[in-house]
Amino acid sequence: MRFIMKKIPRFFGFRIYLSSTILYYWLILPFVLILTIKYAPELRGKVELNDGQEINQKDSLQITLDTTNKLYKKFNDGSITPDTLIESLIGIKSSQDSSGNINIAIGPLQVKMDEAKSDKETKEGNKINEAFNFLFNLLLISFLLGFIFNLPFKRYFSRKRKNKKISPRLFNFCKRFLLKSPLINAGILSLAYIIAHGYMLYIIFSENVFKTEFEESLFINLFYISLTASVLSLLFVYFWEKHRVHIKYIEHVFGKEELRKRIFNLKVGRIRNRMFISAAMTTLLPLTIVILYLFLSVTSLNDLKYTEYTADQEKILVGDYMMFKDLFTNSSDDISLPGWLFYINAINSFFMFIGIGSSIFTAFIYILFFVKWTTQDIVHPVKELLVNMKETGKGEMNNFGIVRTNDEIGELTEGYNEMTQKLGEYIQNISRMTDAYFRFVPRQFLDFLGKKSYVDIKLGDQVQKEMTVLFTDIRSFTEISEQMTPKENFDFINYYLGYMEPVIRNNNGFIDKFIGDSIMALFSENAEDAINASIEMRIKLSQFNQVMDQFGKPAINSGIGIHSGSLMLGVVGGEGRMDGTVISDAVNLASRLEGLTKIYGSAIIISQDTLIKLNDPTQYNYRFLDIVKVKGKKEAVYIFEVIDGDSDDIKQLKLKTKEQFAEGINNYKLRKFKEALKLFEYVHDLNNHDKTAELYISRCTNFIKHGVPDDWDGIQTIKWD
Repeated sequence: MRFIMKKIPRFFGFRIYLSSTILYYWLILPFVLILTIKYAPELRGKVELNDGQEINQKDSLQITLDTTNKLYKKFNDGSITPDTLIESLIGIKSSQDSSGNINIAIGPLQVKMDEAKSDKETKEGNKINEAFNFLFNLLLISFLLGFIFNLPFKRYFSRKRKNKKISPRLFNFCKRFLLKSPLINAGILSLAYIIAHGYMLYIIFSENVFKTEFEESLFINLFYISLTASVLSLLFVYFWEKHRVHIKYIEHVFGKEELRKRIFNLKVGRIRNRMFISAAMTTLLPLTIVILYLFLSVTSLNDLKYTEYTADQEKILVGDYMMFKDLFTNSSDDISLPGWLFYINAINSFFMFIGIGSSIFTAFIYILFFVKWTTQDIVHPVKELLVNMKETGKGEMNNFGIVRTNDEIGELTEGYNEMTQKLGEYIQNISRMTDAYFRFVPRQFLDFLGKKSYVDIKLGDQVQKEMTVLFTDIRSFTEISEQMTPKENFDFINYYLGYMEPVIRNNNGFIDKFIGDSIMALFSENAEDAINASIEMRIKLSQFNQVMDQFGKPAINSGIGIHSGSLMLGVVGGEGRMDGTVISDAVNLASRLEGLTKIYGSAIIISQDTLIKLNDPTQYNYRFLDIVKVKGKKEAVYIFEVIDGDSDDIKQLKLKTKEQFAEGINNYKLRKFKEALKLFEYVHDLNNHDKTAELYISRCTNFIKHGVPDDWDGIQTIKWD
């Protein structure tokens, strides 16, 4: 099985915790800043009336154009001073009492700023700080717990990068908890947020904690924005860690066989759901922050504490829509505005821009990360799958993809792996069948016919080829087989052929067929291959006999006949049963030459056609044997014995008597039988294993005793029963 292994990554733990925490504070701090600025007057002091009496606040909006013109006329006449003009226009007076309090009078309103607040007010004003400090301490504890949990993963990947030994305990821990690490890390961090928001709820529902409704409302708003920010931060941790586990880590922890299927013990996912989550994380949740900021950036009319409004004030607040006053009032006489209306002043607009800008930046961060994660989670496995498909197309059947996701892409990769496995098994079966076919019909047979596959072979396909044919047979095998059972015969033949077949194959030949204990082999390149194979076969026969002797089996001998010529190679048979075979006189002659080895007592006999095809005949030791006519052949054949096929001692004796033997045959052909007889007797006396010399002694003696036929031409006609 083949996988494309990437560089071993670093394990992210602390940076994910830190990034999510920074994201949380980025979402929450602008909110606190906005509330602090917006409600600064309420946080710093309280509103009191001049002379301790309430008046209608509508007077703060009663500076008309006519009043302004009158004041400027008095200023030009010198009736009032510049300070009096400013106080009249703006309505601000300030003074300091004996207790150190600063009194600011704005028109009829007086704001009393107490420089030294009471301890109770300070304590109440620090509930937000108290909640933040409590959450910060909890986050530190979560960081510590996260470090303890993620430390084994960091050690594992660090040791793997450095090619250090990894203990089984560490490996088992990583393998057991790696897929669960996104949920566990998010859970560890969520403990801090759950406890902190639980504490905030406790404060909210406790009695006598907040001095005013405003302080309580401020804290509740903080609770909601903090809760939303914490959810975003936790999801950020979970999806970042999940992305790295699936894309970066799993192939370095799980085995190749495991990754061929989905290893996630979860409900099967869907790409559609992933898209919904990505859309929610990048749009809906940041949009929630925007909506919260929008609600904080408006002022309700109830906050003005007005009981009724002048026409100018209503025109400022509602504008031309007062013509639809029936929408606001029940009678034409009542022109008061309902408290559910709101208005946006300059400060509110400033807050709105800050809040929306902060939310847009947060959304941009989420889009940046989630688009990257979602894209990689989809594109990366698909690219891996495409690469594997290309490799499979090139014939790499052990090339499997990593199932990284639990959705349709993971299902597709898993299906591809199953398909590749089955396809590989099928091709292996086909290959084994093809190899089995080649054991029955040689591969060279297809090559000669110009076919790429057996399915392309048709009855009657044939080709004419110049080849060298080799026939070999075990001598007197019938007598040997009678001493063995059928099974022993079968095993004996297979063992013998197991020695001979590799020799032929290694010398560029192929076996056309087995005929009992006989072998018919073809050599298409050159005649030397056939002779080399025959010599090596004789050596292997000697080794075979040594093994048989250890089992108490008799030694065997064989003869080899070789002839070169043109032959027809093709397909014969019928539509129901076909076979590849060779048809030619060359095949018959090679078979007859093998039979002559029994008569002449030679190990290897070749024809003159084979001898003349040798590029360098001198590399072999051979001698001329006879001129014969064999059954089924009208023309006489010159036959030669390859002495290299004999054992070393017999070979040396034949080489020593080679000249005498050749001279004896020459005299024999010239009908000088007495001279030939003396030479053959000399050869036989030196080598009593030379059966050919013994054969010529018998022939010479017969001619000397009975005379020579008139039609004798020196050619020996061989007859077989």
